[in-house]
Amino acid sequence: MLFFKLNSYFSQTYTQIAHMENALISTNYFLKNQKGFYRGKVRDVYNINDKLLVMVACDRISAFDVVLKRAIPFKGQVLNQIASYFLDMASASVPNWKIASPDPNVTVGHYCKPYKVEMVIRGYLSGHAWREYKLGKRVICGVKMPDGLRENDPFPSPIITPTIKASQGHDEDISRAEIIEQQLVSEKEYEQLEAYTHELFKIGTEAANKQQLILVDTKYEFGNKDGQILLIDEIHTPDSSRYFYKDTYDEIQNKNQQQRQLSKEFVRQWLIENGFQGNEGELQPLMTDEFVNSVTNRYIELFEQITGNKFVKGDYENIETRIENNINLYLNNLN
Repeated sequence: MLFFKLNSYFSQTYTQIAHMENALISTNYFLKNQKGFYRGKVRDVYNINDKLLVMVACDRISAFDVVLKRAIPFKGQVLNQIASYFLDMASASVPNWKIASPDPNVTVGHYCKPYKVEMVIRGYLSGHAWREYKLGKRVICGVKMPDGLRENDPFPSPIITPTIKASQGHDEDISRAEIIEQQLVSEKEYEQLEAYTHELFKIGTEAANKQQLILVDTKYEFGNKDGQILLIDEIHTPDSSRYFYKDTYDEIQNKNQQQRQLSKEFVRQWLIENGFQGNEGELQPLMTDEFVNSVTNRYIELFEQITGNKFVKGDYENIETRIENNINLYLNNLN
C-alpha cells in the first residue's frame, strides 16, 4: 500500500550503499505546509496540509514485498512518467488523484484516504496466480480458474483477485465476499471499484495492443476524497503490471517456452534462482553492477515500448536539489 512504513533496516541499508551508485535512494525535505511524511517501498510521500500529496518516485526496488539492497538508476523517473502518462489517458473514464507533475520524478495530487484493498486484475495465468495453479489450486480469491491451462495462457475473461496488505510481510489474497463481510469496503463501493478496475484494464490493454504489447496483469489502488472514489498511486508501470511482447506470444506459447516480458517478474525470477523469495531467514543475493544496469535498461525499454516516446534521462547531478526546487516552485505558485 501507499503508506507502507519501512523498518530501520531499510534506512540503515540505504545509508550504507548510497555512495555506491548513481541513484535516487531517498529524499528528506521540509516542504511548505508539510503536515506529514511517509516512506513507501518506492515512493517518498509528503502530506501538504491534508489537501495535497507530493509523491517522489525514488529508485528503490522491491520484490516479494521486500525492499532490495540496491537501487536502480532512473527507475523512479520511469515509474513516475509512465504513471503520469496513463493517469492522463484514463482521466476521462476514471477520476484520479493526479493534479500535476512538476518534476520527472514527482507527482502532486489530491490527498485521499486509501482503501485497504488492492484491486489485482489478470488476463493471463502468470506470476502469483500460476504459482498457485501449479500447486493444484483452482480457486484464487474466490474466483474459479479453468482446468487445463498452461503458464501464461489467457483466461476466458479477465479475473479480479484482490489483495490486502498484511500487518507484516506479503500481501494476502482475499475474496470479494470476505472484503464485504469484513467491512473493508461497502458492497456499493466495491462494485464501483470492480467497474473502475475493468475499465482501466481495458484502457491499458488497448494502449498496449497499439504498441505491440500484451497487458498481462496489473493492480490498481483507490482512495476516497470527500465521498468520491479516485484512482491513486501508480498505474500500468512495470512495478504494478506485467507485459508480454505481442508479436512473439503465440509462437512462444505453442513451444511451451517462457514468454518474453517487460515487467519486474524477471527480477523476481532472478531472486528465486538465487534462493530468495522474501521468507524469514533468507539472505538477499548480491545484485551486481551488470545486473543493476540490465534492470535499468529493462525499465527504460518498457517506457519506450508502452508510450512510444523516447526516454530522456533526467539530470542526476544534484538530483535531490533539483526535485526540491521544482516542488517548492510548484507549491509557491499555488493560490
